[in-house]
Amino acid sequence: MQSSNPAFVGTAGGTLLSIIPNLNSEDVVKTIILATLVAIVSFTISILLKFLIRKHKK
Repeated sequence: MQSSNPAFVGTAGGTLLSIIPNLNSEDVVKTIILATLVAIVSFTISILLKFLIRKHKK
């Protein structure tokens, strides 16, 4: 499917416009906080695993 398809663009736009009025500012803030937390945990775990793999290879 091509992304320039007018039906696809219309469907995506309609979906987005139907979701926006249902979002509360509390939901947006909660999503931002959770996304930040998940990114920090993911980064920390990847650094920890890299350290453990290097230590195990020696």
